[in-house]
Amino acid sequence: MTLTMISAQPLSASAECRCVLADGRVLTVTASRRPRANRVDVKCAVAGASAVSEWMQEVVRMARHTESRFDSRDQVVLSMDIIPAAEDRGWELAAVLADRKARGLPPFAADAAALALSSDTALDAAARTSTSAAPGIAKFYASGWSDEWHLGRVTGQAAQAIARAERHLGPGDLLIAGDDGSGDLAVPANVTRISHLGALSGHADPSAAVASARAWFPLHSGGINDTLSWVEVSVYPIDSAGADEESTITAPGLDLTVLNTLRQTLSAARHFDGKGLGRWRTVVRFAQPRFHGDSYQLALVMADRLARGREFVPRGRLIASGCSSAWHAGRVETVEGREPKLELILNQAASGDRVLLPQEWQAALPEQYQRALKARGASVACIGQIGMI
Repeated sequence: MTLTMISAQPLSASAECRCVLADGRVLTVTASRRPRANRVDVKCAVAGASAVSEWMQEVVRMARHTESRFDSRDQVVLSMDIIPAAEDRGWELAAVLADRKARGLPPFAADAAALALSSDTALDAAARTSTSAAPGIAKFYASGWSDEWHLGRVTGQAAQAIARAERHLGPGDLLIAGDDGSGDLAVPANVTRISHLGALSGHADPSAAVASARAWFPLHSGGINDTLSWVEVSVYPIDSAGADEESTITAPGLDLTVLNTLRQTLSAARHFDGKGLGRWRTVVRFAQPRFHGDSYQLALVMADRLARGREFVPRGRLIASGCSSAWHAGRVETVEGREPKLELILNQAASGDRVLLPQEWQAALPEQYQRALKARGASVACIGQIGMI
């Protein structure tokens, strides 16, 4: 294992990171940094490819989840010079690194001492060339992707990435590739493989510090697609004194209206905890991110409380349906569609499941319904406030 200094150059307002795509084209991700001024934290623009823009924004936001410090003063704008093929995801790591470079994070630290990169290869010669070269000469290449960016994990096809990038790498250039577990792969001196973002600063896998929990809620539309759908909340401890709580919460795939409601719900419910604010960076994921209504809110709040250690973990799933106009007071209120949702919960309940329903439903809840749930090994409680279980 070698500790290598990657850069000691001053923090720039813009940064570039390249990726050699599977079809041989070289894609350049450009990231620029500017004062946020009440704008979104991350903006992505890819001409003629709105879906790629949206996904790049989500990738960058989720990859920030395991950063220990939160700074909302700047906005980062990212763009691509060409559009990658739909199945090519190698550019994801390039976008993440361009975002980190624009903000001066490892391995592109602005500090003169420069932070270290933990590598399984000897990069000393390449690093010396990079740090001694004139500013703007050394180029950074990256290839990798992840289905778990919120955990800081990176994967890829290192052998193919090295083969494609080999003819493009000049003196001082560096390639960072996602590790696919090929331990016997011969890696050139100017290439490093990473399996997690913690390796960029010489740290352990950051996923160990991420706490995640799921809760289920009835997704009812009156058709054959009715099901119990899950919402997952992942939290990572941060130092964010004075930060706006809502800005620390991201949820991929949601439209802006639902995202704003979700952020307000979690922020208000954490306010009820007394000391729940300003401590976490949060990623929320849904099994099915396209839905209508607010009945998911109780499941969201309970998943968040489970992830933060504020609730007892059930033996099975936690199934909940409810909303609130006053989460800051911990209040749980009723939702529409009581009968079909009760039937859906009963049909799909399993042993060990804990079912939470609004207190307003208790009077209309048939006694045989509770017996039927008990026969399945599940329990049910009607609550008017969180923090009572």
